[in-house]
Amino acid sequence: MSKAAPLIAGSIAALGLFWGGIAFGDEGLWTFDHFPATQVEQTFGVKIDSGWLDHVRAASVRFDNGCSASIVSADGLVFSAHHCLASCLQDLSTDKTDYMRDGFAALTRKEERECPGLQVEVLLSISDVSDRVGRAVVDKTGEAFIQARNAVIAVIEDAGCAKDPTLRCEVVNLYNGGQFKLYKYHKYTDVRIVFAPEYATASFGGDPDNFNFPRYELDIGFCRLYENGEPVKTPQHLSWAKREPRDGEPTFLSGSPDATNRTLTVAQLEVQRDLRLPIVQTEVAELRGRIIRFAEESPENKRVSADPLANVENYFKFNSGVQLALNDKALLDAKRVEEAALRAKVAADPRLAAKIGDPWAEIAKAQSVYADTYLRYRMLQGPSATLFSYAITLVRAAQERAKPSTERLPEYSDASLALVRKQLLDDRSVDPGLDQLLLEFWLSKTRERLTADDPTVQLILGRESPEDLAARAVKQSKLADAKVRKALWDGGLAAINASDDPIVQLAIRLDPAARESRRIWEAEVTGPSEAAAARITAARFAIHGDTVYPNGTRSPRVTYGKVAGWTSQGRTIAAFTTFSGLYERATGAEPFQLPARWIAAKDRLNLGAVFNFVITNDGAPGISGAPVLSAAGEVLGAEFDGNIYAVGADYGYDERTSRLIAVSASAVTEALTKVYGQQVLVKELISGQSGSSLKTPPRPTPSPHPRQPSA
Repeated sequence: MSKAAPLIAGSIAALGLFWGGIAFGDEGLWTFDHFPATQVEQTFGVKIDSGWLDHVRAASVRFDNGCSASIVSADGLVFSAHHCLASCLQDLSTDKTDYMRDGFAALTRKEERECPGLQVEVLLSISDVSDRVGRAVVDKTGEAFIQARNAVIAVIEDAGCAKDPTLRCEVVNLYNGGQFKLYKYHKYTDVRIVFAPEYATASFGGDPDNFNFPRYELDIGFCRLYENGEPVKTPQHLSWAKREPRDGEPTFLSGSPDATNRTLTVAQLEVQRDLRLPIVQTEVAELRGRIIRFAEESPENKRVSADPLANVENYFKFNSGVQLALNDKALLDAKRVEEAALRAKVAADPRLAAKIGDPWAEIAKAQSVYADTYLRYRMLQGPSATLFSYAITLVRAAQERAKPSTERLPEYSDASLALVRKQLLDDRSVDPGLDQLLLEFWLSKTRERLTADDPTVQLILGRESPEDLAARAVKQSKLADAKVRKALWDGGLAAINASDDPIVQLAIRLDPAARESRRIWEAEVTGPSEAAAARITAARFAIHGDTVYPNGTRSPRVTYGKVAGWTSQGRTIAAFTTFSGLYERATGAEPFQLPARWIAAKDRLNLGAVFNFVITNDGAPGISGAPVLSAAGEVLGAEFDGNIYAVGADYGYDERTSRLIAVSASAVTEALTKVYGQQVLVKELISGQSGSSLKTPPRPTPSPHPRQPSA
């Protein structure tokens, strides 16, 4: 990775592509209501009309955990990536039943198990509310800008869903404040796991193969949507491809990419490179080491830390690639050229210049405040420990629910409150050892970063060490019990203040300082930056018209591209891997260890069949699990990763080398049929109809758990 990643920025700069949101080649994170159908038809000779887009939208799924998926049968069957369902598998596992290690297979509807805390959403409609938001924030800056914007958004969201419990409304900030759209979703709170392979199969190759290709992962999982105790009828489902993807064929990806930074100014990129990333990476590297040590202490520790460790390793590796990209002089040089060109065009138009002003200078000024306040703001947001997350949610919800929706923190508005409550009160597993590790780590790093003399640090710790406070708080806390959490939620602020739970008390002590650091951050960093960025966006619209697409915002998008390998450093990488490559890569030792059932199934499999493949589609984190579609709307597979060049997608896209990685639908069918004996599930996929009425086949013999010899 260290050799490849610096090429990311250089290759983009060499093409002269820079990221004012202007599309080149297969670039673009397009919204469903602004898809470049004419450009696609001219490039690929295929027609994508509104009917095609509406059908795909109705069958595309957004997970609240940051993933994407698709509906693939008439009975609410959802296809996604294994790592998108890993937290569900972990929550349902015990010290005696490990679904991460062994996989999960429900052969009847009664065996499908609800995923605690998981909510998924399907987009119903998009409407433009830019004028309403614009009128509310006109001539406002800083804290007043943030408050006015949040207030009007809360009103729009509340009215948009009219308190319908099956709906969720979200005002999406597009083009850095250039547009605001109301996205209305149907939400599903009863999501049940149907099938997932073993972790060793889903993550074959582990961290060494992450962000690399060739790959051989069956990173897939299936769940089902339920309402009122019954599977949801979903006639608008996508069709499952009965064929393999073809080299060069057009592909379309429907997912919800996370926030991207393609329109950041030079000043913003520099503070990302010089301040934020070094701080983040130092902490993530240390946390990774602590979790690895924890996992080595016992088999149970290894079980409960499998998913958290994979997430930390993935985050560290991703940020390493981003850091290397930002360190490449070519990236910022190209950005300076693009920025200077845009400013020159604005200056050449007196009317536009009067309207736009100098937002670049305003953003640069805000970055000095960023540098002064980031560390404190970051540390006071609290740890990722589950029990603390429960506690701070209870403390803040109790305060925010007492206010009108328009005056609350946005995450506690009426439109968001149902999801907050579900995530808080669903019964999920909590490992005290892992939670203690995460709480102790945050306490120690906060003391280190802010110093022992900081009043907030002294208030948090008192006279205890981070180690002693974390051990005592986790041992004495009762927040792992969902009934205790519900009593505190129902009891409101009085119950919270009366609670003697040590983690609740810790959250109470932290909250005032955390709120104040957030207020300063929004008033002096994000508020001025967003107001200025909206004017830069207005300039781009004025100059480039509708060739502009918005940054990722976790809202549903459609991208286009094709199946294609790439050439780099004189080496050509083919677009496909096959089952035979999987067996050649297996060594018998983690992370290249095949489960016993795969070794036994080798002679039954079509070893020449396509396993994983790569596509040129644009993308970003958050689209994991998204369906890769043919021009006919067939599900050719599901995206689960990108190559090392795709790491730079946060800042830009290079069609020549950036590739997303998917597992093929044909490989899924092959594995389900010949390795897992899942004929009922395959029947449902192929026909699009429920296979529940079919005769249940014998349950496959589970694979032994000790290490298996190499194939």
